[in-house]
Amino acid sequence: MTKRRSRGDGGLHWDESRQRWIATASLGYDGSGKRIVKRGSGKTKSEAKQKLKEVLRNHEDGLAIAPGNYTVKEAVEDWLRYELSRRDKATYETGRILCDTHLIPALGKRKLRDLSAHDVDTWLSQKAKILSTSTLRLIRSYLNRAVKRAMARDLVKRNIVELCSIPKGKEGRPSKALTMAQAETVLKAAEGTRMYSYLVLALLTGARTEELRALTWDYVDLEGDPGNEPAIPPHVAVWRSVRAGGDTKTRKSRRTLALPQRCVEALRVQKAQQVNDREAAGERWQEHNLVFASTVGTPLDAHNVRRAFRRVISKTTLDPKRWTPRELRHSFVSLLSDNGTPIEEIARLVGHSSTSVTELVYRKQIRPVLQEGAILMDRIFGVSNDSIESF
Repeated sequence: MTKRRSRGDGGLHWDESRQRWIATASLGYDGSGKRIVKRGSGKTKSEAKQKLKEVLRNHEDGLAIAPGNYTVKEAVEDWLRYELSRRDKATYETGRILCDTHLIPALGKRKLRDLSAHDVDTWLSQKAKILSTSTLRLIRSYLNRAVKRAMARDLVKRNIVELCSIPKGKEGRPSKALTMAQAETVLKAAEGTRMYSYLVLALLTGARTEELRALTWDYVDLEGDPGNEPAIPPHVAVWRSVRAGGDTKTRKSRRTLALPQRCVEALRVQKAQQVNDREAAGERWQEHNLVFASTVGTPLDAHNVRRAFRRVISKTTLDPKRWTPRELRHSFVSLLSDNGTPIEEIARLVGHSSTSVTELVYRKQIRPVLQEGAILMDRIFGVSNDSIESF
């Protein structure tokens, strides 16, 4: 005679609609009073029982089983919707585009619980042929964070993305710096345009484009205080940016810079131009007190600046497709370096947290040859250093 199972021990039955055997086990009740039921399915009774054992074992270990149809695309979409959407608009839009272009088409249909390290390695190695290393790092980070979120919600056992390294990607376009002659040519071409003051300030102070676009007149002093002891020169306080929260990139990026006379003159021209813009706009004018704004006072975005900058470059012999506004900052570093400014001082002026950042980012613009060691060693070993000192 077959022994009857005790209540709660579960059962085994054939599901006609799925054409599979279903093994079930009851594990009591949750906090809301709902019965906790675990299931395993298979084509045979033995397979269904074995699947149920695995489910129960994982449950005892504190590991939940992801729904069989939960895909990588769903995990990424959830992360974009509930996590990345909390960041500023530009960050979200960048993430959305990269996920839609490179992540979801390649891995989106894969079931999350079946995603393997081999899948991720293959995906990254294929993308390395067309993307830079920094972009590869970014899209891997997106997938990693999406899977972490799924883990926290018991939708997958482990995060295999963390086991996969980032391959070296395609070489990016190297940054360049204007020579003194090229810089003068660009400023000459910008005279009389709305970009003139912006370009002068960017080139002569090394401020980031995100810092200049957020600069307000409250942070600009075109007079200074010559009667003070010591005298206070005309200056600009670089304390804000268009980043989320309005803060600068790092704490060291908050700096107050004395203004060269050419910047003072350019900003006076800019202030007069804004008076004309305000009168011409009339009721359409939106007051934000920005130093650099549109013809109706609204903030500029990166596209506005890039387009206007390339329009100026097109008036010179330089190729506008090969130059961007951020290279004015590189040019600032290069021109100071060419004139013997110590790297410590350059790092302070551009708002870097250390000289190592300056050397890493602008290594091609740090140009003075360090001669002292060679001169001293030649002196020690009795070799004439005329050839070195002649440089």
